[in-house]
Parts: sequence; structure tokens; C-alpha cells
Amino acid sequence: MRRVSLLGASFSPVAHLEASNQSVWWGRGWLSGPRCQRRLLAMALVWLLMGLAGLSSAQAFTLGERVRIGSLEWDRHEFTVGQLRPLAKQHGFVSRAEREGGGTIYEMGWTHKPDWTWQAPFGSPAKDTEPAVHITFDEAAQICRWSGGRLPTDAEWRDAAYLEQRSSPAPGFARGTRYNYPNGASAQGSHCLKGCANHAGLAPAGRLTRGVGHVAAGTTEPGVNGLFDMGGNVWEWVDTGSGQERITRGASWWYGPERQVESDVATKPKDTRVAYIGFRCVRDAVALRR
Repeated sequence: MRRVSLLGASFSPVAHLEASNQSVWWGRGWLSGPRCQRRLLAMALVWLLMGLAGLSSAQAFTLGERVRIGSLEWDRHEFTVGQLRPLAKQHGFVSRAEREGGGTIYEMGWTHKPDWTWQAPFGSPAKDTEPAVHITFDEAAQICRWSGGRLPTDAEWRDAAYLEQRSSPAPGFARGTRYNYPNGASAQGSHCLKGCANHAGLAPAGRLTRGVGHVAAGTTEPGVNGLFDMGGNVWEWVDTGSGQERITRGASWWYGPERQVESDVATKPKDTRVAYIGFRCVRDAVALRR
């Protein structure tokens, strides 16, 4: 009996049905007769294709992926704890939040949180797939340089987040279209406070007075240009601003979808180190050719 491989597991639909019932009937005599096995194998193929088509973005996701958008190579997801660990060890990096005994979050005013750092964003050890937060602008810029890149400018970030540039976009996206949200026509595929996808955040119960915290990279659905979490999850530093202020883009799990739109320009002091600001890096085409 021929076996079918489905998502790495081998099984025989025919053998499974026959083991369950030696005289399988689905409608009058539909599975009886010499064509039974061919019919069942055809059904198994349909099930396989439906399963592959229904794979979630997380199942098809690889940590550390980069994608080419125009003249830049982008981190497909927000910079993660797992990506920062080896760089921190190599360069002796200790964040300002770590030196100060923890970062901050807003709870009826800015509140210092002991032991909340990029390695423990809500006071408990983080998984490698979680976004690196409690990172200042200057720290994010340095980390990108260590990884061979830089922070994007605001204009670069906006074009990557809202303007579909792929020659063969995924279903639901059209080349040359500028979308209202980084996830397309709506923010429903993103992770936010309310009105987006219904994801369970990674903050331990009782740690937050608002929201559920961020989700791991690759949890949500990819959006414009195949990027993850350009809308929601955590704000992202961009290298545009004046004086000691820099723009953050995309909003976070702290806010609803209304903060994810392109017209929302939020600025923060460069030394801000909170639980809902992260970053991602880009690499210039010139650097890629070297």
C-alpha cells in the first residue's frame, strides 16, 4: 500500500480507513469496488495540498531570515533575543537597562521594572525568538552595525511597510499598491491591544496592567513585502529625528490598530528603554556586493 508524507509524517490514508472499518462506506458503495484505493489516494492528495496551503506563517518561518526589497536587504522580523545573545557575548555588550537594574513601562506613569531587560523583557528569561526590547536607539544602532547593517531611515521603513514591491506578491497583495496597514488592507493579521489577531502574548500572568506583551517572531501573518510585525508587536526605532528624539514606527501590543497607519509619526527620546520598543536592521546593496 502506498504511503503519503504529510508535513514530515508518513501515513497511509487507505490503511488507516481499512484498519478502522474493514467495510468502509461513504454513500452507497462509493468506496467499494476496484477503484476504491485510487479514490482514496486522490482524497489523500487533496488533504495534503489543503494542509500545505493552510500552513501558518510560523510553521513556514526561519529565524534570521532576510528579504530583498528594492536596494536594501531587510531583516524579515524584528531583531530577536537569540540574535543578540552571541553579539552581546562577543562585544561585551551590557545594555543601559541592565546597568540600571531594569527597564521601564507605563503604569499610571513611568515605572522602573527591576530585572526587566532584553534578556528578560517581563522579568522572566526570554526565548530566543522574542524581540529584543528595553534597547535604546543608540544601542539598537550599534547592534545593527555589529551585525553588518544599520537602522533604516523613516522613509525606507515606510516604503517597506506600506508599499508592495515584490514582483510576485503573495495572495492578497498587489505590486505597486500602497496599503493602509503593514499587514495590508487591515491590521487583522497583526498583534495589537485590541482589534487585531487574537494572539496570546508572552508576558507572564499578572506582570502587566495593560495588554498581554509581545509575541515571538514569526507568530503573526507576514504582511506587505513578506515582512513580519511591521505593524504591532513592538515599536521599531528608525534613524530619523532631530536632537535627542528619534522616530519609532509600527506601534506595539500596547496600542490598537489606529497607531499602525503611515500618518502616525511617534517620536521618543533616544535613551528610552521600555518593554515595547525594539528594532530591525537593513543592509545596503553596495555592502551586499562586497
